[in-house]
Parts: sequence; structure tokens; C-alpha cells
Amino acid sequence: MENLIKLDLVDLAMAVGLMALAIGLSAWEKLGLELNLVLATGRTILQLLVLGYVFDFIFAIDNIWAVLAILTVMLTITAIVARNRISQKIPYLSPLVWGAIFVSTALTLLYVNFLIIQPERWFEPQYLIPLAGIIFGNAMNAAAIAGERLVNTIKQQPTEIETHLSLGATPKQAISQYRKDAIRAALIPTLNQMMLIGMVALPGITTGQLLAGIKPLDAVSYEILIMFMVVVANLLTTVLVTKGLCRQFFNSAAQLIS
Repeated sequence: MENLIKLDLVDLAMAVGLMALAIGLSAWEKLGLELNLVLATGRTILQLLVLGYVFDFIFAIDNIWAVLAILTVMLTITAIVARNRISQKIPYLSPLVWGAIFVSTALTLLYVNFLIIQPERWFEPQYLIPLAGIIFGNAMNAAAIAGERLVNTIKQQPTEIETHLSLGATPKQAISQYRKDAIRAALIPTLNQMMLIGMVALPGITTGQLLAGIKPLDAVSYEILIMFMVVVANLLTTVLVTKGLCRQFFNSAAQLIS
């Protein structure tokens, strides 16, 4: 098995040349994306280098509190981004999203850690941080899609909802179909990816493991596990977020809050 070919500063500088080509092409076609590409390039380099040093430090000290601290920071950032995509006006949305992603991630990782991977220590940073990071990113997108879809639908259909309420429906019954549609919409990207995974393109985790010299069958085994983790976590996150959101739109008298 060959070792990973490491990239030095010269190699990274050459990699930046790819972005220079993209910026030049944007300028040639007068797309107006040059500034965005420059900013994205700078942020990518800065954020990933900082991440690399932080993870290097955490892996080196190998301390449970350091691992939990970085996971808490990652979770909080994830929740804030998802909240901003859904709405900044709904009260208590931040703790709702934070709690939903925390519960779905914790339950999924508990299952995987204790029943499947079974590392010597449950907080092994080599496994816990990457797997949690994958779930955070996917759960964030799922929560944002489901939440935004549900909020927009409720705001666009007040008459229909109030008609259901006037006919004796409970708030849960009045928006049940909207909630189901929002959850389905959030799961579509993940399900589409599962349908075509390995056929259209190699997933990022598998590609990274192959580059690191991991045997192909071992790499795809982890990819299978990760995809199943993502589906469960995304579904649980969207169920919790949409359930919490539904309560925000009705008062104690079961009336729709405009």
C-alpha cells in the first residue's frame, strides 16, 4: 500500500493557479464573478488551514474535553447557519435548531460508536470529529431546506390553514401535509445521492480515503456507513425542526399567528 503523497507549499501554490484560471475565465466571459472567486479562494485557504491546525492540536493532546469543545463550536456554527437560512424573525429558533441537530447527531453517533465501529474510547477524535462533522453539515442543509419550505408555505397559505381550523382541525392536522412535504423536500438531495452514488461520481470520503492509500473495499464500507448515518440524522433533524416550528405558528387557543 502506498503512502499518501503529501502536498508542500509549492504544490498548494500551484493549486491556487487553478483558481487563477477560473478568475481569468470569469473575466474573459465578463461574468462578474472575479471578486467572489477571490474572496472564496481566500476564505477556503484561511478556514481550512486554521481547521488543520486546530485539529492537529486536538489530536495531539487527545483530551475528551477538547474534543467535546470543538464539537460544541461546530454544532453552534451549524445551528446558526441553518437558523439564518430558515428565518431570523421566529423566536426560539436557534435553540430549536441547535437541539434538533444535537439530538440527531448524538443518537446516530451513539449507535455507530458502540455497535459498529467500537473504538477503544468512545471519544476517539480520529472517528468522532470527522463523523460528527459530516452529520453536522448534512443536517444543517436538511434543517434549512425543511424549515424554510415549511415557514414559506405556512405564510403563503393562511386562508387554507384557517379554513381547516374553522372546520374543527387541530393545528397539527391543519399543516400536516405542509410538514410532510417539507421533510420530503429536505430528504430529496440525500436520496438522489444514494441512488447514484458510485455510478456518476466518487463521493468525497471515498476519494479522500483512496488518496490516503486505504483499500478500496475498506473505503466504500465506510462510505456506506456514512450515507446511512446521514439519512437517519437528516430525517430525525427535519422531524424535530418542523415539529418545533409548527408550534411557533399557533397560540394557546390553537389560532394561527400571522
